[in-house]
Amino acid sequence: MEDVLLPIVICGMLFIGMPWLIFHYVTKWKQSPKITDEDERLLDELHMLARRLEERLQTVERIIAADNPDFRPARPSEIDDPYLDRRN
Repeated sequence: MEDVLLPIVICGMLFIGMPWLIFHYVTKWKQSPKITDEDERLLDELHMLARRLEERLQTVERIIAADNPDFRPARPSEIDDPYLDRRN
C-alpha cells in the first residue's frame, strides 16, 4: 500500500501543488500596486526640490562660515530629529 501511495502523493505535489503555488504568487505579484507615471513625475519633482534645497543650505552654511570662523555645520547624524531616525 505504501509503495503505491508515495508515488501518488509525490505526483500530486508536483503536478497540482507546485503549479498552484506558482500561480498563486504570480497572481499576487500582478495585483500588487505599481508606480504610475504621475507618481514617477512627482518623485522626480521632489528629488529636484530636495537637491535645490540642499544647495541652498550649503550656500547659507558657506556664508555663515565666512562670517563666523567657529561655525561648524550640523550633519544629519548630529541632528536630533525623529524623522531622520525612521530611515534606519
